[in-house]
Amino acid sequence: MNRLRYRKFVNGVMLGLTGVFTMITASVLFLILGYLVYNGSKSIDWNFFTKLPVPVGETGGGMANAIAGSATMVGLAALIGLPIGFFGGIYLAEFGGKSVTFAIRYTADLLNGVPSIVIGIFAWTVVVVPMHRFSALAGGFALSLMLIPIALRTTEQFLLNVPRPLREAALALGAPKWKVIANVVVPAASKGIMTGMILGIARIAGETAPLLFTALGNQFWARGLDEPTASLPVVIFTHAVAPYEEWQRQAWAAGLVLLGLVLATNIGARWILSRGIAVQKG
Repeated sequence: MNRLRYRKFVNGVMLGLTGVFTMITASVLFLILGYLVYNGSKSIDWNFFTKLPVPVGETGGGMANAIAGSATMVGLAALIGLPIGFFGGIYLAEFGGKSVTFAIRYTADLLNGVPSIVIGIFAWTVVVVPMHRFSALAGGFALSLMLIPIALRTTEQFLLNVPRPLREAALALGAPKWKVIANVVVPAASKGIMTGMILGIARIAGETAPLLFTALGNQFWARGLDEPTASLPVVIFTHAVAPYEEWQRQAWAAGLVLLGLVLATNIGARWILSRGIAVQKG
């Protein structure tokens, strides 16, 4: 009886501790969300999404150029990074040998762990310096370097999770390997791959350090991809540390918009994954 009571006591204590720590984790998230909503909602209106920033001392204005700049650079990063990561993941999962795949995986994991500021310095060296200017192209290139290992490892993992009998059945019917991959393996893993790529895009959307070294910023509309371009993370940084109350309010608003975009992206990714699981079960 004493042993049974002790086990029940330990079980109750551990259950209580896990519940407390879960509540702490959730409370931190909701505290951040609540603080952002409280401070950021004061400056969000239609002008915030459609107008350019105004000079110091004037009220109003918005961050339309920063929103468009972030979308442009994230889009460029996706155009560069997702295809490279996708086809690299296919090679690792379907064609690579042991030594080659180990080296590529290790390199991808190292690249995924490199601080973003180092990525920014590298992009500044290989793109900004030769071009003699900051640009959206340099910013998109820097973000793509962070997206490639995410897309590569995501693609590889979900392809490896596809049951081998599916491959063997298609090969037994006489289909060449490339058709098996294109028509059987990739469609079976498509939901998971899409989810990982969407989460990867959400991961890079809030990066600031690489854009400080590459895109820098712009108070006006960028007339081309080869010009300095505003972005939400950089605007948040510059406005938050400025001594102007109006800029600080707009920084909170920009943070709320950026967090809302990332949150919507995560919800969309989980919705896609849940539908994929339901299809597989059916």
